[in-house]
Amino acid sequence: MSLNNLVRNASRLVPFAIRAPAGTRWCSHRHYTSALSATVNGCLKDLPFPRSLPSFLHHYSTEISPDESLLNNVNYEIECANESLFAAEAEEEVPEGFPFKIENHVGTETIKLTREYQGETVSVEVYMPNLVTGDEEEGDDPNQSQLPLIVKTSKRGGPYLEFGCTACPDEIVIDSLSVKDPENSEDQIAYEGPDFTDLDENLQKGLHRYLEIRGVKASTTNFLHGYMIDKDTREYVEWLKKLHKFLQA
Repeated sequence: MSLNNLVRNASRLVPFAIRAPAGTRWCSHRHYTSALSATVNGCLKDLPFPRSLPSFLHHYSTEISPDESLLNNVNYEIECANESLFAAEAEEEVPEGFPFKIENHVGTETIKLTREYQGETVSVEVYMPNLVTGDEEEGDDPNQSQLPLIVKTSKRGGPYLEFGCTACPDEIVIDSLSVKDPENSEDQIAYEGPDFTDLDENLQKGLHRYLEIRGVKASTTNFLHGYMIDKDTREYVEWLKKLHKFLQA
């Protein structure tokens, strides 16, 4: 085999590795360089000069260190997460008429919503979503999310209501309700009230309506599902960047 044919065969392998599908992870270059080395060495045995790789091919046959491989994997994850955020950027805009002010701090697992309503302060703490894949219970819709919420409504200088809720797509479930006094000692165990599902049905409906007119309703939380999924991804990117910075130090 001529040297020209050798170089032409070797050059076909490198672009093939570069054109690997986007979902393919290359932990190191060894996946394609070993194949390249084997092909080239196999061809070299038929040539009349010593069987060694040409110097311009040594770059492809060099093994990278485990730390370099780990950095490559971290970079790959950052790129994938950033692509996901770029695709969802338009959907993250706060819709017109959204009743709450959003407080979002980088590095935290929650956001806080606040508003004033007829002399009351309404605050909502929104936690990272629990994704529902459909495997837990037969019949669940796949790829839905559930947002844990803590809703507090307070009046000046008095007790406040604290609702534990779960926001599902197009529905808000009240899990618990407590009437709390900020002046009570933390050492005392306060009565938290009965299970919400044990309350009279009309009382349950009235409390749902109470939250709805204060802005805690499905049209509000449906936007928050995408917002919190994006936040989860952004926090993941920030965490990866910190990991990357440590590994590079």
